[in-house]
Amino acid sequence: MNRKSFLKSVVSTGVGSLILNKGFASPTNEVGGAAPVIIPPYLKAGDTIGITCPAGAVDLATMECCCYALEKWGLNVKLGKTVGKRWQRFAGTDQERLEDFQELLDDETVKAIIFGKGGYGTMRIIDKINWDKFKKQPKWLVGYSDLTVVHLHVHSNLNICTIHGNMSNGFSDDPYDAAALSLYQVLFGDKTEYSLKSFEMNRTGSASGILVGGNLTLVNACTASKSDINTNGKILLIEDVREFKYNIDRMMMSLKRSGKLDKLAGLVVGEFTASRNDEEDTFDMRIEDIIYDKVKEYDYPVCFHFPAGHIADNRALKIGMNYELRVGREMATLEETVMETPSGSVVTGSNISVN
Repeated sequence: MNRKSFLKSVVSTGVGSLILNKGFASPTNEVGGAAPVIIPPYLKAGDTIGITCPAGAVDLATMECCCYALEKWGLNVKLGKTVGKRWQRFAGTDQERLEDFQELLDDETVKAIIFGKGGYGTMRIIDKINWDKFKKQPKWLVGYSDLTVVHLHVHSNLNICTIHGNMSNGFSDDPYDAAALSLYQVLFGDKTEYSLKSFEMNRTGSASGILVGGNLTLVNACTASKSDINTNGKILLIEDVREFKYNIDRMMMSLKRSGKLDKLAGLVVGEFTASRNDEEDTFDMRIEDIIYDKVKEYDYPVCFHFPAGHIADNRALKIGMNYELRVGREMATLEETVMETPSGSVVTGSNISVN
């Protein structure tokens, strides 16, 4: 079946095919004596994954590559009612997007949700979502960019892991390209370990801590709200797209002034793509210089150009999971800490090299 034919069939029936499943459900992640982080059950062949659009509008045709990949991974697909809808710049009214998200969140047959697109809009509905059923039966929530508000809110209020990774509009024709493969491995329970060449401005060192963060604009926008996060002792991930350099500087200053950079375990800087210069007042500093300037007085490791953000090679990461960050002069690694289940089982999986 080709992708276009598959896309037509998924609307009414869903699909599934047999694949090797290495995953299992690991219920908690004990870190440093703190309250346990809840890890949703990993997926297996035949599970259903839902797609909803709580932010920007997404045409059905844009789902083609994503749905094809999910089929190849052995998953059934349930498309939310907001797929293909449009109101203003959003995928339906606030009420429509809220109800669609809530329906998939409460649906016991849906084992994970991948969001359709970022842009803007999730913040308009986040405080009206009822998380009661989700707390009792957690499921993986997958997205980035505007969906950072979900990562922040769920981590801060529920202590449940989520996935910073590609949304339905970010898939290519290859269901197993680097970004897609990383998401597949995370969803199916493989332990993730990323390695990449060290950038010249990286600050060497090692650190262990819970991974938090996401899009820099949303991390700032959620400050002092119900979705705000405590960054002390944690590894902070930041990335962004289409921002003026002075605004990146201002947001980093805001994090610094609010104390969110003071006691980090480490800083992982994803890609800052399509940055813009103010025509009236050119900001000649590089993005790396702007960011490093705000953390130069601290001694925790800093890793630039991690493959996460608005790029084709957007590697999946578990927000709320404990990671070890090791930054050397030649190479940097970000490795998910091996966790044991109550039965003594250990998460196993493949290492992933970043070329």
